Amino acid sequence: MPVTALDLADALAVSQRSIYRDIETLRSMGAPIEGQAGVGYELRGGFFLPQLAFSPEELDVLILGLGWVQARADPALAQSSESALAKILSAKRSGAVIDHAQPSLIAAASVSRRADPPQVALLRDAVRRQCKVRISYQDAKGATSDRTIWPIAIVYFDEVRVLAAWCERRSAFRHFRVDRVQVTTISDERYPGRRQALVTKWREQDRDWRAMLTDSGRSGGYVRSDDFGSAPTSEEK
Repeated sequence: MPVTALDLADALAVSQRSIYRDIETLRSMGAPIEGQAGVGYELRGGFFLPQLAFSPEELDVLILGLGWVQARADPALAQSSESALAKILSAKRSGAVIDHAQPSLIAAASVSRRADPPQVALLRDAVRRQCKVRISYQDAKGATSDRTIWPIAIVYFDEVRVLAAWCERRSAFRHFRVDRVQVTTISDERYPGRRQALVTKWREQDRDWRAMLTDSGRSGGYVRSDDFGSAPTSEEK
């Protein structure tokens, strides 16, 4: 049954203007709110998670992981982590008690407090939609190259983010430090095949990509940060 903005304002002790503003904010976040001013509003089902039974340890894991994202990810992902945590805590059953105001585990920011560059959000969307991307890439020496890639994953190391992709120019998997990537065009054209199949092939061919993580005193924690098992070309070092 629809509820008017006036009734909501009286119940929450706020102004009707605040109710209208908050409703628009919720709608922009994807909340299925129907109705309009003067008629009333109704929230359809499906927006909130069902009741979930998390143990205290499971909630610690979620808070720790989402805290890591809030401290290190791009603004869009950081904001999503906050809303995800709010939904999880609101959906938990009363049997799993946690004091969110004073969490027992806290994700500290990295020493450099390096924020994700804005192109991470664009590349993440391209990975999800399996779209071809035209990029300009700058190597460690400052030389640039243009290429079309099929992005399949973003690897989150503590100091840098590395994009794994199939490179049409090299006809092979290549790895690019995201902070050196400039997105030129995100095509509406989907790359052939399924992303999961490409990820599986990438993992089979580049089994030693985790070995790139070395002491933090060299190259921001990396040696030849674009080489995860496949031989880098000069512009990819």
